[in-house]
Amino acid sequence: MTETFIQFTVLLAFLANGVLVLLVVGGLSRQAPAGKSNLKSWLTLNLGEVGLWFAFAVAAMATTGSLIYSEGLDYEPCRLCWFQRIFMYPLAVVLGIAALRRDRKIWRYTIPLAVIGGSISIYHSLIEHFPTLESSSCSLSVPCSTPPVWRYGFVSLAYMALSGFVLIIATLLYVRRSEGLAVE
Repeated sequence: MTETFIQFTVLLAFLANGVLVLLVVGGLSRQAPAGKSNLKSWLTLNLGEVGLWFAFAVAAMATTGSLIYSEGLDYEPCRLCWFQRIFMYPLAVVLGIAALRRDRKIWRYTIPLAVIGGSISIYHSLIEHFPTLESSSCSLSVPCSTPPVWRYGFVSLAYMALSGFVLIIATLLYVRRSEGLAVE
């Protein structure tokens, strides 16, 4: 069961990265001439409609996954994992409420949370790859440099969290871009 759940969450991180590549490629594509559609305009229009729900789903899955790891599988989170949770958990709640209310302006408050959480994830990933960077702020009993999940030489819980944060940011940027197109 544990190995199956780990493989499932690793697969979700890879899926998040694949969707992120699609969003970045779409965002970098040139604007189509008037009357024509391309990936950028299609993503802007469609993610404007469902982007809040999608970002909520990503945050809710990350929150649920972290709770299953700690409460269901008894993986004790390190200090940096706790800090990442501090920024992911509110995203699940706030994005859920924003999706229900169709509040596209929520990106103003949620993107900063995701950027800070993602920055902590980057730092945590660096510590996992370069343990000498670990400071005295991490616990000796649960060091930040020793990931409980390590697959394919780079996938850890910090990497999974980073994948979630970056996908939320990219999605919310499309929600922001579509804000003026909204028909309320």
